[in-house]
Amino acid sequence: MRPGILVHTMAGAPAGPTPGLALDGGGSDGRAPTTAVGGGVEAGSGGGRHPAPLLDSTAMRVLLMRTCLSDAIAPKVWKATRRALERAGVEVRVPRGQTCCGQPAWNSGHPGQARAVARHTIKVFAGTEEVVVPSGSCSAMVVHSYPDLFRGEPDEADARDLAARTVEFTQFLARHDLDPRAKPCGAVTVHDSCHMLRALGDGTSARAALDRVPGLEVREMANTDQCCGFGGTFALNYPELSARLGDQKAHDAVNSGAPEVVACDLGCLMHIAGRAHRTGTALRARHIAEVLGS
Repeated sequence: MRPGILVHTMAGAPAGPTPGLALDGGGSDGRAPTTAVGGGVEAGSGGGRHPAPLLDSTAMRVLLMRTCLSDAIAPKVWKATRRALERAGVEVRVPRGQTCCGQPAWNSGHPGQARAVARHTIKVFAGTEEVVVPSGSCSAMVVHSYPDLFRGEPDEADARDLAARTVEFTQFLARHDLDPRAKPCGAVTVHDSCHMLRALGDGTSARAALDRVPGLEVREMANTDQCCGFGGTFALNYPELSARLGDQKAHDAVNSGAPEVVACDLGCLMHIAGRAHRTGTALRARHIAEVLGS
């Protein structure tokens, strides 16, 4: 595994590698080597280290939305997502040209800018396949906000079509009763991100997926449904409050007795790990895809 790259969480993180959040820089451009196939997509597990399993012609096919945060900061998260899906018998295609889903602009009150970015996403993910996203935050943006963002626009029908086909990673596993056959793992605690729990209304899919991992024990932390304080631009606008919430979340995670915290959203994990390092708290953070794709 490559050394951790620089992580700057929004509320007072140190300028340096963040112990406890293992990130992978991918290739020289931050992306995994891939094999190009027809239709402007990337396929296979890349790099030769995790060759894609041979799938029959009846295999379920999905499109994978990498998310810009994973693409830029932790490529190992979307690669682990693809690996887990392939092991579960799913054919995964990663459309080229994908960028941001538009959430930062939308949440900051710039619908015009958000619509321009989202319109590109709609074009990139055109088709009939389900779109799997290793992020409750990005999933919620597409599923719930795209219909509002494009209401009355000429491409409203296309936006609603993509919203109907988009699903968060662990929700996809639960929906189709899929087992990624992960390697044995020890104890973890689970952070319920706000977008997973409140926007998508799901506090069970992540735990159901973890229940399939041999030897894994989920040790629930106190206040698992409390915000970690990240919230994207919230951490920029309210840094002191963001830091306090992050410190409390890291404290609750450690007090669960588990050595690491897992979640479905990378932004939350970056913030929790950054605050833990800032306060000298020994805590490892991993995206749930890294556990299921191990």
